[in-house]
Amino acid sequence: MGMDKYDLCVIGGGPAGYAAAMRAVDFGKKVLLVEKEKLGGYGIYDGALASKTMWELSNKIRTVRDEIGEDKRIDLTFEKVREIIDEALFERKFQLSCHLRIIHAEKSLVQYEKGEASFISSTEILISKENGDSFSVKAENTIIATGSSPRKLKGIDVDEKTILTSDGIMHLDKFPKSMVILGAGVIGCEFATMFSNFGQTKVYLIDKADRILPFEDEDVSDMVASNLESSGVVIHRGAQLLRMENRGDHIEYEIENKDGSKEVIQVEKAMLSIGRTPNIQKLKLENAGVEMSKRGVHIGDEDTRTNIPNIYAVGDVSGHLALVNVGEREARHAVVKMFADFPVKPIHYENISTIMFLNPEVAAVGINEQQAAGLKIPIRVSKVDYSTIARAIAMRKTDGFFKIIVSDDEDMKILGMRAVGEHASSAIQAVALLMYMNKGIDELAHMIHPHPSIVEGVQECVRMLIGKSVYKSSIFKDKLKCYKRTVDGEVLPLHTITENPVANLNREKMRELNRTDFHEGIKQLT
Repeated sequence: MGMDKYDLCVIGGGPAGYAAAMRAVDFGKKVLLVEKEKLGGYGIYDGALASKTMWELSNKIRTVRDEIGEDKRIDLTFEKVREIIDEALFERKFQLSCHLRIIHAEKSLVQYEKGEASFISSTEILISKENGDSFSVKAENTIIATGSSPRKLKGIDVDEKTILTSDGIMHLDKFPKSMVILGAGVIGCEFATMFSNFGQTKVYLIDKADRILPFEDEDVSDMVASNLESSGVVIHRGAQLLRMENRGDHIEYEIENKDGSKEVIQVEKAMLSIGRTPNIQKLKLENAGVEMSKRGVHIGDEDTRTNIPNIYAVGDVSGHLALVNVGEREARHAVVKMFADFPVKPIHYENISTIMFLNPEVAAVGINEQQAAGLKIPIRVSKVDYSTIARAIAMRKTDGFFKIIVSDDEDMKILGMRAVGEHASSAIQAVALLMYMNKGIDELAHMIHPHPSIVEGVQECVRMLIGKSVYKSSIFKDKLKCYKRTVDGEVLPLHTITENPVANLNREKMRELNRTDFHEGIKQLT
């Protein structure tokens, strides 16, 4: 019997691999999708969907705790949390597998194999099944979409029971009374947020940098840090982990602070959140001639393509951002590059929107202020506090701000935006689209937004840059900011109201009255 031949073999059935297979169906190609464990990968299990379901639930609990008083305990068991997560995972898993089965039945283009794939040569792939059987196939093109796993640390024994990674943290039997998280990047901060939201766990966060989320501007990381601390999280800033020992029924860890002082702390559980490593050990890449780079799989000269022209690497193994949306985009892009009969523009990674599920939610697109400073770009910035947005006031969620960064010229091209607060991820979309279209901010200033909605705050941000906002930044100095930042880092105000004694008098009055009864103040002013 001859060897089966495919136009494309996709190794890995996570979000990137699945997207690649479905994009190849659009081209009418014969595809083999190989997945060793669970269809959907980290997009579903122990990753994006699982942790975000947990975050949503923890947020609701947090809101209720805020209303009834933080000291009141809500007796939600971790078993119940797991049950809710499992329901969400089942829904998504069911969709993916049914869709795949029907596509296979109707078009017989996608063949799905559960097994482990490795290269025999650049066009031949061995599939090893769980029962010990194996067979090989011929593939004209291959996409490596094998994802990544949590990084481990030498000298720390991860058993996924007491010392865990994100793989084991959602499989606990009960809420730990205390836990330490090593690593204050996005994932570490997200889990610190979730466990502190539920209010049943004392959380410690070890941060080797001086502040959490060091890649974000200080205003973002400060707001997230102060909210974590107000939830009882202890942040060890600028701390070096000296040792972490599993004592059976608890963990003991020792840190050295920046001032040289040492602390020994005992907790019930520990979680490592120190990045991820690509899953490429068992692929036998050398048989295909695929070279490695510092970032993971070698990406060759062209985007998503390795140094072997018919082999592509997408998702976490591409060495770019380890995010579901990026993996899907790269996967679809790789398929189009393979099969399209037209030139394909390379992927741009600059304008990718990201969400960080913290307290409050943080959404980002484009550059921030510290990146602009690093790139020596002069910018204009406007910033609107959530407390001035009617919808945020109605929701009783006034913690947050919008910040828009534009070029320091008449075009005011949008270079980036940060949204911190409720609905942040939805609010960022209009700006992300304008950036993608390479437009300025005028369009947004003239739209009529629904009222009351959070996106009205984005519009005020934009109007402030043009000098047409309803609230003036020179009056609500603590809530609104509009300034230029030069290449040297000098900060200059962008708009000031024409100074006149009456306006000044009123402004002083307002400030004074801000501290007294507001309604009384309005009477006096008028």
